[in-house]
Amino acid sequence: MPILVMKFGGTSVATLDRIHRASKRVAREVANGYDVIVIVSAMSGRTNELVGWVEETSPLFDAREYDAVVSSGENVTAGLMALRLQEMDVPARSWQGWQVPVKTSGVHSAARIQDIPNDNIMAKFGEGMRVAVVAGFQGIADDGRITTLGRGGSDTTAVAFAAAFGAERCDIYTDVDGVYTTDPRISDKARKLDRIAFEEMLELASLGAKVLQTRSVELAMRYKVKLRVLSSFEEYDPEAGTLVCDEEDIVESKVVAGVAYQRDEAKMTLISVADRPGIASAIFTPLAEAGVNVDMIVQNISEEGRTDMTFSCPVDQVARAEKAMTDAKARGDINFHDIVADKDVAKVSVVGIGMRSHTGIAAKMFDVLSKEGINIKVITTSEIKISVLIDRKYMELAVQALHDAFELEKA
Repeated sequence: MPILVMKFGGTSVATLDRIHRASKRVAREVANGYDVIVIVSAMSGRTNELVGWVEETSPLFDAREYDAVVSSGENVTAGLMALRLQEMDVPARSWQGWQVPVKTSGVHSAARIQDIPNDNIMAKFGEGMRVAVVAGFQGIADDGRITTLGRGGSDTTAVAFAAAFGAERCDIYTDVDGVYTTDPRISDKARKLDRIAFEEMLELASLGAKVLQTRSVELAMRYKVKLRVLSSFEEYDPEAGTLVCDEEDIVESKVVAGVAYQRDEAKMTLISVADRPGIASAIFTPLAEAGVNVDMIVQNISEEGRTDMTFSCPVDQVARAEKAMTDAKARGDINFHDIVADKDVAKVSVVGIGMRSHTGIAAKMFDVLSKEGINIKVITTSEIKISVLIDRKYMELAVQALHDAFELEKA
């Protein structure tokens, strides 16, 4: 039988009633002729509760025990859904990560999936099991210890299972009914997309769209796993949601697919840095070692052997970045006059695979922002994305104006 992977997020399994509702969707797919692998998250709020217990018990906790505790939330959900399916006369069994096994690296709380042998689950399908309910977010390292994949890891688990089992599709059930052209909370003209290319979704996910976890989209793109994002709270519709697929599966796409934003950005500038070979490495190596997630980078024109270096990072990493730079200066690795942090900026981006073959998108974006009186502080571009840093107070205005200018409300 063909295999379908279905993933249910925390809000979709937050209560016993919602687990029952999700189980009905699974049973419907079994009736449609699929063997189903269900990936479940912990019930909404449970992971935060477990993390809180760990931190209260041991502020400097052992990461191995952290994973043992925090992974238990998914185990509870998996067992409850298997029980509910059995009550519905659907042959189901729950699986924890180590039972599959989901083999991972040994980096606790941030493990990466290395292999998912399909022998055990396929053998059970052969014996009559129709649904394997697998605890997401977890696996097992070479030393036999339980590992977790980091927040959003259940999405990654689902895509990895779809790839490992050659699933026809991977359905991601969440609390939204698909991928939108922008955040509907900002623009009431936001439109749900029927289809979006992997590359566009990857850019939107990395830019703050929280519909899918970035690593899951990377995996889906690498292994050509078709993803469908849909709501677990809407009535059943086989055509519902948004299909995330290969660019070749989209007949005609708009030049711009969506407008994304990241609110909590900061712009940092090292003033009067020596302009010499290796200076970029001397700056960004210590930032990387300090765990600072650098994004946009701009180097000003050099004057008399000195230059200014500007970069963006999450606003909660500013102190870490300042310390890394101050320490590097004290060691004599770099020399600069001052470091200035602007914590009141936001990043706004337009994304679309159609930008590869169309000119004038940047000019249009900059003209729209200019007419709204919005000053651009930093610009970066890629083949399918243009991003700008602007004052945070103008972020929503910029998103709305760009969404209107590119007529994203139109199909």
